Amino acid sequence: MKGFILSFRSEFYKSRKTLGFWASIILPLFICTLIFIGFYVKAEKLAGMPPMMLWLQFAGATLGIMGSLLLPMYTIFIAYSVNSIEHKADTWKSIFGLPIARWSVYGAKYLYAAFLIFLCLALFVLFTIGFGNLLSVVKPSLRFDNYHIEKELAQVYFKLFLSSIGILSIQFLLSLIWSDFLKPMGIGFVCTIAGVILASKNWEYCYLFPYSHPMEAITTMMHRGESPVKGIQIDVFTKDVFVSLIVGTVIFIAGYFIVLRKSVK
Repeated sequence: MKGFILSFRSEFYKSRKTLGFWASIILPLFICTLIFIGFYVKAEKLAGMPPMMLWLQFAGATLGIMGSLLLPMYTIFIAYSVNSIEHKADTWKSIFGLPIARWSVYGAKYLYAAFLIFLCLALFVLFTIGFGNLLSVVKPSLRFDNYHIEKELAQVYFKLFLSSIGILSIQFLLSLIWSDFLKPMGIGFVCTIAGVILASKNWEYCYLFPYSHPMEAITTMMHRGESPVKGIQIDVFTKDVFVSLIVGTVIFIAGYFIVLRKSVK
């Protein structure tokens, strides 16, 4: 356990000045700021809307972007950026030669990549809630403060996080095997486009394709037949989320043995 903690801490110190780390903070801040400006400019047109519908539109603007292309591509980029540090410095042999179990090194890298994704999505929740309530202060006609959506919003983004685990495991393994940028990113981009197409066409088996899971997570987040007027109930653990967790776990374990054999040559 001590080796795992040391490896995880090492990942933080190595990546804290990289684009991958700062993207987890800047991306949610940038998108939420843009949506805040849009609502501020159009405040007069939105003034008559009920508070709950205001929140649905405000949060939905971000979720629509995250659930289609942005989250899969961001996950692909994070998986590559965590491993690219070792590829560029050619330090894989040095890392696996340390008196630390290889499982600790591999697990710490993977968990750190998952942590960056979780951090990004958590900040989306905080910035969405913060900017929404700020709008009710600077534009009192927008009654965001008359409705609370914190719990539901956290559930939605937690579901998005779980839906990204399958993609993360696949891309993490690809970025370990290949040191260049184009191969893992190219495969990830093509699979993401395919996943979006399958999910948008409502293919009945798209829940089996990991790159469709973020978009599926958005479309399946509410219980069937539920009316938003009666309140919002988020269905977190749908079949696409379970498949994502299963795929992520299997690929993660298989990836360790593949990398283990590769690293001792």
